[in-house]
Amino acid sequence: MTTHVLILCTHNSARSVLSEGMLNHWARVLGKDVRAFSAGSAPSGRINPLALEALANAGVDTAGYRSKSWDEFTEPGAPEMRIVITVCDSAAAEQCPYWPGSPVKVHWGYADPSNAPEPGRQAAFDLTRQAIGYRMLQLLALPLQHLSNAELQAELTRISSN
Repeated sequence: MTTHVLILCTHNSARSVLSEGMLNHWARVLGKDVRAFSAGSAPSGRINPLALEALANAGVDTAGYRSKSWDEFTEPGAPEMRIVITVCDSAAAEQCPYWPGSPVKVHWGYADPSNAPEPGRQAAFDLTRQAIGYRMLQLLALPLQHLSNAELQAELTRISSN
C-alpha cells in the first residue's frame, strides 16, 4: 500500500516543491512505495524557477509541477495522507484543514532560499534541496508499513532534530 506524504508551505513555490521532488525522486531510485505531494495554504500560482533548476540539477524530472492549494487534498477522491510535513514556519503556525485518515504531522523547517541575496541565491536553493533530500532519505529508511502512528510520530520527530 502506497504511503502518501503531503508537504506544506504557505505559497507552494519553493521549499514544499523541493521536498515533493526529492521525496519522489529518492522513493523511485530506492524502489519505495511512497508518493509525495506538495501544496500551500495561500499558493502563489507559480513555482520559483530557481526551485525547478535546483531539482533539475539533482536529476529530478519536474514536468507537471504546479503551485496548488492544500484544499485539493481535502476533497473527495484525494489520496489519503499518512504523513503531513510543514516546511516553513508560517505554514506550521496556521490552522490546517481536517485531513482524512488523521495523518501523522511534523514540522521540518527550512529557511526560505528565495530570500537569499544575489549572487548566491541559486546556491541557497541547491543547499536547501540537499538538506531536504537528506531528511527524505531518512524518512524512506523507516519501515513505514510496520510503524504505528505513535511510532512514526516519534521517528519523524527524531529526524527533525538531525
